[in-house]
Amino acid sequence: MENIFTDEYFMKKALQEAELAFEQGEIPVGAVIVVADKVIARSHNLTELLNDVTAHAEMQAITAAANFLGGKYLKDCTLYVTLEPCQMCAGALYWSQISKIVFGAGDEQRGFMTMGTKLHPKTKVVQGVLANEASELMKRFFAQKRK
Repeated sequence: MENIFTDEYFMKKALQEAELAFEQGEIPVGAVIVVADKVIARSHNLTELLNDVTAHAEMQAITAAANFLGGKYLKDCTLYVTLEPCQMCAGALYWSQISKIVFGAGDEQRGFMTMGTKLHPKTKVVQGVLANEASELMKRFFAQKRK
């Protein structure tokens, strides 16, 4: 039997979170953290609501996952996030020792890869999963903001 729990399956969950952010006037970035095919944390940007520049989707997800697991390390966990993490989030992900990061759209201006931010040496990265969907949501958000 085919495993339905693919990177695309969980990225769709992250996109649902990004849609929630969009509806709340937040930059539409969504994230979920998964362990053993189970979502243990879900979040989206809350920077406007909380008036906090650190309230990125990834940061919220890291905190929720650590609370769920009862420890600060996210070994054997995978983060699915709709946009390439920034260097702040990549730094937090480094310290969390997360096993895998899967992101949708790249961020050529502020993404951790452009900025040269390092991840934990054991962290695997998969990029471009449902990138078009994530990118279209961002474009729609900023087009609406410009009106």
